[in-house]
Amino acid sequence: MKTLINTPKSFIHDNFLLENKYAEELYHNYSKNQPIIDYHNHLPPQQIAEDKTFKNITEVWINGDHYKWRAMRTLGVNEKFITGDASDKDKFMQWAKTVPYTMRNPLYHWTHLELSRYFGISDLLNGKSAEKIWEETQIKLNTEGYTCRGLLKKVNAELVCTTEDPLDNLHYHKEMASEDLGFKVSTAFRPDKAILISAVGYTTYLNELGEKVAFEINSFSSLCHALRNRIQFFHDNGCRLCDHGLDQIYFENYTENEVNTILQKKISGKEISNEEALKFQSAVLVYLCETYHEFGWVQQFHLGALRNNNARMHRILGPDTGWDSIGDYPQAQKLSAFLNALDSKDKLTKTIIYNLNPADNEVMATMIGNFNDGSVKGKVQWGSGWWFLDQKDGMIKQLNALSNMGLISCFVGMLTDSRSFLSFPRHEYFRRILCNLLGDEIKKGELPNDMEWIGKIVSDISYLNAKEYFKF
Repeated sequence: MKTLINTPKSFIHDNFLLENKYAEELYHNYSKNQPIIDYHNHLPPQQIAEDKTFKNITEVWINGDHYKWRAMRTLGVNEKFITGDASDKDKFMQWAKTVPYTMRNPLYHWTHLELSRYFGISDLLNGKSAEKIWEETQIKLNTEGYTCRGLLKKVNAELVCTTEDPLDNLHYHKEMASEDLGFKVSTAFRPDKAILISAVGYTTYLNELGEKVAFEINSFSSLCHALRNRIQFFHDNGCRLCDHGLDQIYFENYTENEVNTILQKKISGKEISNEEALKFQSAVLVYLCETYHEFGWVQQFHLGALRNNNARMHRILGPDTGWDSIGDYPQAQKLSAFLNALDSKDKLTKTIIYNLNPADNEVMATMIGNFNDGSVKGKVQWGSGWWFLDQKDGMIKQLNALSNMGLISCFVGMLTDSRSFLSFPRHEYFRRILCNLLGDEIKKGELPNDMEWIGKIVSDISYLNAKEYFKF
């Protein structure tokens, strides 16, 4: 097997992160060439449909990337060069100067993987190399194969599943459904705005939803009817997944009369209590999940983010600009009661649960086993390391906890959860970490030297389990 010498100018080499011959064999023979099923991301479907060409690397790589923004702010880079009115080149130069200071943050690995995989650049990015790399990427981005679709083809993407609000008309998904793109684009239904009744603008959102379904939403039953209408619309246009970004699962006892009264209070402009909000959110979430089961969808729950912590910067820049962190919400009891309520009525569909607080790792690893009933392989999944846990240490801890308390062999693997078209080497990063973990245990004698069987498990986790699970 060919191995490149790891010099400073080839930091990303053939066996990057692979520490022995077993890891190398697992990665190169069983994982590397598997297609990518990216079943949850935030890519703009319009850009894929229009096959957008990017003017420069800042536009495709730095704009919108709150991971990079947080690092730059921490280093003392002025906001002008992050989200402000500086030129794209000046923003790139400031990012390049930041990169050497990101060592041991996943950004350092991701940065050099992305430069290598998309642009064939092996130089380390820093202030000295920045001008050369700017020019090299500028030339490449203006050549054939570097449009949105070209970038997805470069990484062997088979499926990309974007995330849309129930109000979305799926115009661009409809356009792409009739084209041969070389990969499939689907969508996931994200109804958070219909659930979170205490959020600013909730009644405005109800009015917009009412306009979309052509009837007034003035009761809990009419809200449910509207959501079902939109689920049917999404389903008719190829959607088979949903996603929810919640601090925790809501599960309070409620009656329909209670939640109807709560909604009426909200519509009339009255304040509702936290207890009332939890009852209402519980009712909407249960209704949605029973409906997902009816339609045969996969439901996803991203739990535990503490969002928009910096009120001043949130006012200036808005959400999703780098002011979120890990929350310490209690998760186990309500999650168990919620899943049990659905399962008791045989209305628990295939489910993936993600946690942002690593303290909840073992909670999630054991929780999924309570509701895997033998009807579907890996019916209830603990999702891959998410957001702040989407790095080497977080992935290894997730893989180890899932192995210790469940079946790693049933795991549906990695996703990007990203807004960037250059983020797909995160699948490679995950695959290398997985192969090295197993290869190390083969070397130690903790796993047998059975490459055919362990290689099959690697192939399954890299691609085949997701292909079977989602059935696109």
